[in-house]
Amino acid sequence: MTTISATPRPSVPILRFLGAAGTVTGSRFLLDAPRARVLVDCGLFQGEKALRLRNWSEFPVPPASIDAVVLTHAHVDHAGYLPALVRQGFAGPVFATAATRALCQIVLPDSGHLQEEDAAYANRKGFSKHTPALPLFSETDARATVERIRACAFDRHVEVAPGIRARFSHAGHILGAASVALEVDGASSRRLVVSGDLGRGSHPLLRDPAPPPEADVLLVESTYGDRRHPPASSLATFAEAIVRTAARGGSVVIPAFAVDRTEVVLLELRRLVREGRIPSLPVHVDSPMALAALDVYRDAIAEGSDEIKPGLHGDGDPFDPGHLIEAHSIAESRAINDQRFPCIIISASGMATGGRVLHHLASRLPDPRNTVILPGFQAAGTRGRSLLEGARTVKLLGRYVPVRAEVLDVSAFSVHADQAELLGWLRRAPRPPEMIHVVHGEPESATALESAIERELGWPAAVARDLECVRLD
Repeated sequence: MTTISATPRPSVPILRFLGAAGTVTGSRFLLDAPRARVLVDCGLFQGEKALRLRNWSEFPVPPASIDAVVLTHAHVDHAGYLPALVRQGFAGPVFATAATRALCQIVLPDSGHLQEEDAAYANRKGFSKHTPALPLFSETDARATVERIRACAFDRHVEVAPGIRARFSHAGHILGAASVALEVDGASSRRLVVSGDLGRGSHPLLRDPAPPPEADVLLVESTYGDRRHPPASSLATFAEAIVRTAARGGSVVIPAFAVDRTEVVLLELRRLVREGRIPSLPVHVDSPMALAALDVYRDAIAEGSDEIKPGLHGDGDPFDPGHLIEAHSIAESRAINDQRFPCIIISASGMATGGRVLHHLASRLPDPRNTVILPGFQAAGTRGRSLLEGARTVKLLGRYVPVRAEVLDVSAFSVHADQAELLGWLRRAPRPPEMIHVVHGEPESATALESAIERELGWPAAVARDLECVRLD
C-alpha cells in the first residue's frame, strides 16, 4: 500500500476514503485540509481475510501527521483501530460524545484483552499460522488511548484542529452515536457531513436520529442500503424459536454485539416473559464488555439522558428478563457449558469473529436440540455469515465443528436504518448536498442505495472507492 506523504499541505480540502468503501467495516475517512488533517472514525476491518489483513498493513498516511480523530460511535468497526493508530505514532486528541467516550473506555481495553487472550490460546494450542501469534494491540495500549478522548456535547461546535470545527448530532444507532458535521474554514468555507451509522425510529431505547445537518458534501452509510427490514411483528419468530427450543430440551445461543444489541435483546426477552409468550429461562450474558456496557445504559436511563426515550424509568431493571445471570469470569463462562438444561446464552462477538461466544458455539452447534439466533448484520467472511448461509461445518478454535443446531436470522433486531429509512433521513436535509458519497456497505448494498438516491431524490451520488481521493472545494 502506498503511503501518502504528510507534506505539503493541499491548497483545497481533500477527502480520502481509507476504509468502509466497498465494505461494511473499517470506517476511516480522512479530511486533508489546508491547515490540518483530521480522521473521522478509526475502525477495525472485519470479515474476509483480505480485509482483516489490512489491520496489520502500514496505515495509508503517517499516523503522526494526523492532527485529530473524530469518532461517530464506539463500535469496533468505527473505533477499534484507534489503539493501533496511537501505537504507530498518532499523538493528537480524539473527539467524541460523552457516551461514546464512556463506551470506548470499555470496548477498547476489552478488545485489547481479547486479542491477547486469543493470541495466547492460539499459541498454547499451536493452531496459529504465526509463531508466535501476536495481538494487534494490548489492553495497556487501549487504556492509554482512551485517555486521549475528549467528551463533546451534542449540537455544539468544537474546534478539533486548526481551521476545522465539528458538531455532533444524534444518530440513534447506539448510545452516544452521532452524525458529524465538519466545517473547514477558508476562502469559501465547506461543510462535510458524515452520517455515521444511522438508527431506526423503532429503537426501543434511543430517540430517533436527528435530521441531517446542512452539508456541501455528505457521506451516508449503506449497511442495509439494498433492503427493507421486516416489520416488528416478525419478532414473533424469535419467541417461537425460544419456545420450540426449550420444548425439545435445547438451549439458545445468541451472538450479540456487546454494545446496544445485547441491551435490545434483553429488553425483548423481558417483554416476552412478562407477556407469558416464552418460558422464564436462565439468561446468561457472557461478555465482560457487554456487562460493562449494560451499566452505562442503566446509568443513562437513571440519569434521564436526552438520548433515551421516555418511559423507561422506575420499572426495575429494564434489562432483567427475570433470571439474569452475569458471567464475568472465565470460570463462570466455562460453567455455562456444563449446563444442559434449557437456557439462553447471549455472548459476543455479534458476528462470531472472536470472544467467548466461540466456545458456546463449539459446545452447542453439534446438538440438533439447540438453536443459534443471529440478531444482527453478518458481514461477508465472518462465521456468522457462514451460519446464515447454511454452512454445515464451521471452524472454531482451530477445529471444524458440525452444524446440527437450528440457525435462525432475526434481522428485525437490527439497529441500522434500511433503505427506506436512509432515504427518509436524507429527505429531512435542509437542502440537497452538492454530492453524496455512499459508504459503509457491501457493493450490492452501496450500489442499490446510490441508485435509489438518484432515482427517488434526484440528487447526485457515487459509491466511494477504496483509497479514492475527492476534492471538496
